Amino acid sequence: MTHTITLPSGDELHYQLERRQRRTVGLKITTAGLIIHAPLRVSMVELERIISLKADWILRKLTTANNQKTPVMQWQDSEQLLLLGNTVTLALDYDSHSRAVDYSPGVLHLAMPNYNEPAAVARKVLQWYKKQALVDFARRLALFSTKLDVAMPTLILSSARTRWGSCNSRKEVRLNWRLLQAPPHLINYVICHELAHLKQMNHSAKFWAEVASIYPDYKSAEKELKAWSPKLHVM
Repeated sequence: MTHTITLPSGDELHYQLERRQRRTVGLKITTAGLIIHAPLRVSMVELERIISLKADWILRKLTTANNQKTPVMQWQDSEQLLLLGNTVTLALDYDSHSRAVDYSPGVLHLAMPNYNEPAAVARKVLQWYKKQALVDFARRLALFSTKLDVAMPTLILSSARTRWGSCNSRKEVRLNWRLLQAPPHLINYVICHELAHLKQMNHSAKFWAEVASIYPDYKSAEKELKAWSPKLHVM
């Protein structure tokens, strides 16, 4: 849920509030702005007090994030996309029929009647990415499920703006399709992270031990994924 607060400086700050089962208030700056993770029972008065106290830090971080934003995707011929950490060039051509997306190393080729309409191009490219993500993620889930000795969970694609993955007690793993743009080892990290939740539905020391058992270098992968995040959210 989106909220607005007027800071002591007079600036208006918009933020997204997510209430969770947690003890403390967490502030997170993303490409989408400020996100606050708050305990279920904390009052709005207390939240706004915390925001005001942290106002200088928040504004400084938001300014830095805005300055680092990647240009918006234009969905035009020769646009540069990402796939498994590699740059892919979008090639657009006219065809009287809407042809299937053709991928060859380094090039994603679309031929369609409305090739000059960005919305139509975006729709077709995203459909292709999601289809590829299902296949790719399912293969990795099967591999790492075996390594962790857990049953293969149900895979669901996510379009979340703030989370790369999630896992629930129904043994469903949600993975953000945008991860298909990331290097393979980072996709593997997110999958291992979520699979570990099948054994530990928390972030305790036991949980991280489960992650480490199938992905020992998880700490550096977590930092690297944060660095990649702005580029992965261009789509």
